[in-house]
Amino acid sequence: MARAVKLRLAGERCVGHGRCYELGPDVFGEDERGRCRLLREHVPAELQEQARLGAANCPERAIEIESD
Repeated sequence: MARAVKLRLAGERCVGHGRCYELGPDVFGEDERGRCRLLREHVPAELQEQARLGAANCPERAIEIESD
């Protein structure tokens, strides 16, 4: 069984490429300026692939994943 993971967003680094919420629509959303916002901070096992894809594809490395 996969352990839960926790996301951290360094919002000041985000410039709004949108890769995170395109690849992980159940984990990431966009704010009124098109920048990333977390839809959930603690990610259940069934959504971890979306979280990892979104974080890995962020050009600014604004999303960090850590074990819960």
